[in-house]
Amino acid sequence: MAMAVVAAISPEHITGLVLAGGRGARMGHLDKGLQLFRGKPLAAHVIERLAGQTGALAINANRHQSDYAAFNLPVWPDLLPDFPGPLAGLHSGLTHCVTDYLAAAPCDSPLLPPDLVVRLAAALIEQQADAAIAVTGCAEQANLQRHPVFCLLSKTLLPSLTDYLQQDGRKMERWFAGIRTAEVHFDDEAAFSNINTLQELRQLESE
Repeated sequence: MAMAVVAAISPEHITGLVLAGGRGARMGHLDKGLQLFRGKPLAAHVIERLAGQTGALAINANRHQSDYAAFNLPVWPDLLPDFPGPLAGLHSGLTHCVTDYLAAAPCDSPLLPPDLVVRLAAALIEQQADAAIAVTGCAEQANLQRHPVFCLLSKTLLPSLTDYLQQDGRKMERWFAGIRTAEVHFDDEAAFSNINTLQELRQLESE
């Protein structure tokens, strides 16, 4: 019996979103995406890595929007007040994007995998899921780490996310647990390193 051919998701059907909407509290309220890493803003590294993986690109930012606009990409702020977290960024992305899918990555992870989106997309299709997230580590060794900010979402999830946020839901893990989510294992844990403090930024830069 011939194996069924699983259709792939074309990059043109995916909008990439750089999540830069946080307060930066652990970095002294500096805007993390604008801090320099190897001579360029952190957000610039993420944009470059996502650019070859998606069609359109946009940035979710609530502060210094003119600085982010200098990347010549649409800047989509949260549609909810008071910095409710990365789910609000995803909500804004799903609201604004005109593609069938939204791929997101945080602005403070400049080493994200160059095959992130294609692997998330393959798993989403193969498992007939509505979302896909990256995971690292090993469940058997009790060090499995989910990275829900590195995700691919179907546009059809907008009503679900809107309802969750309207009920004051903020935890990403809880929302993803309530939808059909594929988990995609990546071996390189360092690729998902996120920078929360200036010390972490300098340490990563020296490596």
